[in-house]
Amino acid sequence: MSLIPASMTSAIPDRARILSTIETIVLGAAGGLLFLWANLPGGLISGAMFAVGIAAICGRPLAMPPILTQSVLLLLGITLGSLVSRQLIQHMSSYPLTIGLLALATFCSTFGSSFYLQRFHGWDQTSALLAGSPGALSQITILAAEKGADVAGIAVVQTMRVIILTAALPLLLALTGIAPSAPPNIAAIIASPLELAVLIAAAVAVALLLLLMKFPASWMFGAMIASSVLHGTEMIEGGLPPWMRGVALVGIGAVIGTRFARVKRSTLLSHVNAGLGSFAVAIVISAIFVAIIALTTNVRLADVVVAFAPGAMDAMLALALTLHIDPIFVGAHHLSRFVFVSITTPGIVHLFGRPQDDVDD
Repeated sequence: MSLIPASMTSAIPDRARILSTIETIVLGAAGGLLFLWANLPGGLISGAMFAVGIAAICGRPLAMPPILTQSVLLLLGITLGSLVSRQLIQHMSSYPLTIGLLALATFCSTFGSSFYLQRFHGWDQTSALLAGSPGALSQITILAAEKGADVAGIAVVQTMRVIILTAALPLLLALTGIAPSAPPNIAAIIASPLELAVLIAAAVAVALLLLLMKFPASWMFGAMIASSVLHGTEMIEGGLPPWMRGVALVGIGAVIGTRFARVKRSTLLSHVNAGLGSFAVAIVISAIFVAIIALTTNVRLADVVVAFAPGAMDAMLALALTLHIDPIFVGAHHLSRFVFVSITTPGIVHLFGRPQDDVDD
């Protein structure tokens, strides 16, 4: 018989989760503030991601509970929505062309990365196709498990892509001078307590509606839609206080960093080369399409770079916010790619992946 009372036994995991969450938040805040103090591009999100990611790789059981992740995404969506202006909406005329090219770029990137993983690392067709598919990690992971693919390897390759992009894009745009120098059109006026309550209530309501509709990234996009409507119609002029925007960026960075806590160090090390090579192939292919758009349209180069970056929606939209990029353009393209990947990947795997009988052998 156990000498520990049942009530104490049930409280131990809760206490461990609380301490893990506190450690994650403290590390993320410290890393973000350090990078911000060093005046590094995208300092809050990149610093938080680095600090939490390194600690997770070193074996710390870091995690962000769903309620905090959803709150961070909600704040991010509200802030992105406050950037909406008539000028941004006018740019939507160029979306059909660039979204079409994004779909083609996604297709080419998936097969290019898949060929690399098969040719140079001996991956099977199904695992290589799923690892090469940019974005929609949760759907990709579920499909990988159903098909008997290398789930751990796919997770490492996909996670490394997001981590590298989140860390490298701000530095790349800053060093090349591509990033806009003008600050984002965030409402200079801080919302009153009543306006803030209305913003949050509307954001939660729309997010829950999208969640019921199984809409991707519902917490972020729901808040973004609600905030866009309220600010675009000038029903609300004020935005979130700066400290809330900072919390959202640090929170997203910490969430990205915790992805490494789910991967064993041995698994990570065994797939580093595959992840780096696959990432390089995807970037080269994306760069070709970015160059085509830059040479044939009037869309800002920085907007196209972030919109075509094969990373996660939440991370890329957070970077759009901190790098002064058009959030509507970036959001529309990453949402389009998410839908494209979610719809087409099962069919691509069925047509080009290894047969299910081979998986079961």
